[in-house]
Formats: sequence, structure tokens, C-alpha cells
Amino acid sequence: MTAEELQQLRRPEVRDFLEKHLDDDPALFAMKHHHLKDLPVRAIAEQIACRRKAHNKLPELSKRNLFYTSLALEQASGERAACYKSGLQGMSGKRLMDMSGGLGIDTIFFAQRFEEVVYCERDAVLAKVAAHNFRELGISNVTVIHGDSFETLETFPDDSFDLIFIDPARREKGRRSAALEAGSPDVVLLHDLLLRKAHRFCVKASPALEIDGLEAKLPSLFQVIVLSVERECKEILLFCRRVHDAGKPLVVKAVSLKGDKENVIVSEAWCQQQKSIAPTPGRYLYEPDPAIIKAHLTAFAAAQYGLQFINSRVDYLTSDRKIGDFPGRSFRIITTIFFKPGRFTTFLKEQGIESASILRRDFPLSPDEIRRRYRLGENKETFLIFSKDISGRLLCLLCDRNVT
Repeated sequence: MTAEELQQLRRPEVRDFLEKHLDDDPALFAMKHHHLKDLPVRAIAEQIACRRKAHNKLPELSKRNLFYTSLALEQASGERAACYKSGLQGMSGKRLMDMSGGLGIDTIFFAQRFEEVVYCERDAVLAKVAAHNFRELGISNVTVIHGDSFETLETFPDDSFDLIFIDPARREKGRRSAALEAGSPDVVLLHDLLLRKAHRFCVKASPALEIDGLEAKLPSLFQVIVLSVERECKEILLFCRRVHDAGKPLVVKAVSLKGDKENVIVSEAWCQQQKSIAPTPGRYLYEPDPAIIKAHLTAFAAAQYGLQFINSRVDYLTSDRKIGDFPGRSFRIITTIFFKPGRFTTFLKEQGIESASILRRDFPLSPDEIRRRYRLGENKETFLIFSKDISGRLLCLLCDRNVT
């Protein structure tokens, strides 16, 4: 979107025209109306497409007449994640700075918790889009600043903020990168400056970030939260504070939001947890939520729910007990066989299996290779789960869903 298109979209007659065509196919709309030179047809088509995507990502906010850009909507926090963040302990106070404002979704929720929010965005058009949306929502306690967030931060006196929030851009030489040092702004480089301007800061990091070794990069790090929504790992939150006991263990949490449920697995002293290995798989197989796996807290979940690993290298858990509230996927094991390529074809025929969902961990063949080699179609009711047992022997577990 250009600044001129944004200005045109604000015109009442253009907004009315947009509302009348929200059910149109964006591409067909653009082809049909390209001759209308007095309307920003390309921008309207973009808004139609974005409104559809926003319906799932921002279910409540999308009911309002907000503007979007395609890239900013893709990169924005989902409404569920933004609401969760803003409700965390310590996420309130007098003044917050959002150093990477983007579409402003996080800012919208932070504005409900802080007396004042300073929103900073280096893209001039995006800053105007966010400012428009804040006005549309009746949010009056946000100051919008267009400019480089690092240069802007330096203009404020020390201790200007209760909290600084940073969602760094994650592109390095045109490619996406999960590394903290590759983000813009570089929170590793700015660590000391951030803690001069605020007592605390929070980094929204890529869900692909490896959390091992983060304390060496961020010495003030005291808590990590890995957040998933509907079984998709969305973001990793890194919390740093000025007053930090270097000897106090790092707290790591895995938070899974699914439906109306919130499940938390926490390690108050993050360390290697001893694993209990099952001699053979039990009656049920459990795959933890992606947030638990990403946070390396599967062993803590196993201890909490009384489960065992099927081997020491994978995040598959097993038990003879059915656990109704397990945070992740659960399966009923129908039968278990040792995987041998020639024998497996016979097994499929004996079981009458022509299609299945295929999962694997610590197994030499990929799901695509298995599907191609054995000519298996898709099936969401039957599961073939491949891994190894305690002795390293190849396993196949025929399962169905144990819906909880």
C-alpha cells in the first residue's frame, strides 16, 4: 500500500465501496474494476484479501473497519497470543515502548495495560495504517513515532519506560533468520541500552529460535516462555530485567492455548531432567504440544503426567493409562511391530491398510518416502507412527486417535 492509496481508502465513498465488495474474490475484483481510475482498486483488493485472513488471525478486531497491509498482517501477532502476552504478570505500568510496532496488534493490547504506549515504526505507511487503526478503535493513549527505533530510544532519558517490547524483523540478506543477532533491532547489541531506558524488556523471538545458550547472549535473561496456539508454536518470549540474580536458575515455561484451555508446563530450574524409558510401548502414545517440545520440557511433562519415553531420543511418551487432559495429541495403540521393509508390505495387507496419517521421529525414512514406497493414501482416522524402541530397533505403531 502506498501513502496515496491509504489516503484514498479513508474517503467515505471508498470505504462504503469496500464494504459492499468484501465477499468478492480479490483477484476477480481487481480484474473487473481495474478500469475505475477514481478508485484505488489494487488497495481495495488487498484489503478484501487481508480482511479474510484477519478473520481467523484477529477474530474480534477483524469485526472493526481496520486497514492492513499483506506483509504486516502476515508478520503480526495473532489476537490470542497478543492477549495472552498483555495479561502476563509484570506486563502493566505507566509507560511502555513498542520498538517494532508493525500493524500494532501487540500495541492495541498493551494500551489496555499501560497508561501510555510509545509505538515506533520505521515504515511511514505502516505507521499511518496503525495510527488509523488506533483511532478507529478509540485508543487515545498511544503515541505514534515514525523513525528508527534505536535512534528514537536514544532520545529518551534513562528510566523513561517500565517495559520495552521488541519484535525484531527477522530477515538477513533477504532471508529469514531466527538468530537474535540477525534481527533488527539487534537486541544482543542493544542489551545494555535497553536496560538503561527501562527496568525490564521483552523480546518476541522467532519460534525457530534455539533457547540453549541464550543466557550468554542476554545476561539479564530470567524467564523464557514458549507459546503455542492451537498446536502451532507461535513465538518465544524472552524476559530480561535490570535487577537480576546471576545465580538464580532460568525459568522456562511452555504454554499451550487450545480452545478455551490454557496448559502450562514450567521448570523453575531449567536443567536436564532424567527420563524414564518404557521397556515396550504401552496402550497409549502421547505426543506433547509443540511448545513443550520446543522448550525441551517433555521430560517435565512426562514426570507430571506419569508417562515414560519410548526411547531416550524422541518426544513420544507412552502409558497404559488414558490421560484425558494431556497437553498434546494422544493415540490408542492398536498394535506394535518391528519394522522390516519386506514384512511391512504383508503387515499392511493383513491389516487392510491402504491409507493412513504418517508420523515419525528418529526413523530413517521420511513420511513422503514411506507413503511413496508403500503406496499409502491419506487417512485422518488411521495413524502409522514410526520410531525406535529402547534398544534402537525400528518400530511401527498402528494407532487411532484417542480424542480428549
